[in-house]
Amino acid sequence: MKNLLIKSAALTALIAISFLKANAQVNPVITGADPDAITIGKEYWVYPTNGSDTGRFRRDDRFFGYSSPDLVHWQNRGELINIKDISWIKDDSVKNHGLWAPDVLEHKGKFYLYYSVGPQNPKPSRLGVAVSDYPNKDFKDSGKPLLTGGDHFEAIDPMVYDDPKTKKSYLYTGGSAGSTLRVFELKKNMVEIDHEIKVDQPPHFTEGVFMHERNGIYYLSYSHGSYNNATYSVHYAMSKSPLGPWDYKGAILVSDATHKGPGHHAFVMNPKTKEWFIIYHRWDRTDEKGPFRGVRRVAIEKLIYNADGTIVPVVMTDSPPPSSPIK
Repeated sequence: MKNLLIKSAALTALIAISFLKANAQVNPVITGADPDAITIGKEYWVYPTNGSDTGRFRRDDRFFGYSSPDLVHWQNRGELINIKDISWIKDDSVKNHGLWAPDVLEHKGKFYLYYSVGPQNPKPSRLGVAVSDYPNKDFKDSGKPLLTGGDHFEAIDPMVYDDPKTKKSYLYTGGSAGSTLRVFELKKNMVEIDHEIKVDQPPHFTEGVFMHERNGIYYLSYSHGSYNNATYSVHYAMSKSPLGPWDYKGAILVSDATHKGPGHHAFVMNPKTKEWFIIYHRWDRTDEKGPFRGVRRVAIEKLIYNADGTIVPVVMTDSPPPSSPIK
């Protein structure tokens, strides 16, 4: 019996190792764009636009979540929400709609999914929010738009940040044609806006804003350029506050010879090692001009900070992402 148990345990371990090897990926690791990223327990989670890897669904009618124990081995964990479950989606009388740019936040035991609803023309784009007890399923929409664009402002690319200092929750949004960043404080229920906060416009801002804090410094990062050509890139600014003023520091992620239009990113930290990583989408191609067509994919690179807090420009790779288990 003892030998049988040992053999059984060995077989289980072998199966587990085989599963991990089978699901090990090199950059880019996921088909999709506009990735958001968080850590939940001992796992990294990524939420992209057009994230289906099955080919069975319309690319823009639902969101999926992906998880990994180490940033290298990824698996699809299922559907978060479907466009048919959003009751207000057709209130603008437009025939076709799409979902993109998801942002997921864990807040007081609940998971909040913020997302963009298009088209942006002929009617204004809108933001929605859904809530769940789980990171990968059963998201229920709030029943109404969180924010609607208009007056040269596009309500797109939401990012909600819980400030550890003030304990307030801020919604960052906006961009593209209007190229305007707007910031709102959310109500305690996380599904309604309390009020807008006027902020300075960061240099070269286009869309895809992200906020993170490290060692008392707040980093506002965002995409610049056109998403479908080689001008798309990631820039950032530093501040002592999540609301600015912004000290612009330049670009940290730009096109190279074989990877074009990197952008719409997220930063994520290993809570044990305190290492930081950038998760972003790109076009893997060598032609220079664009506009590009086809599939964008999600890649992961390690971030390096200088002693003064500035970020070392990121080099895109085709190798496996840096392994960083949360232990």
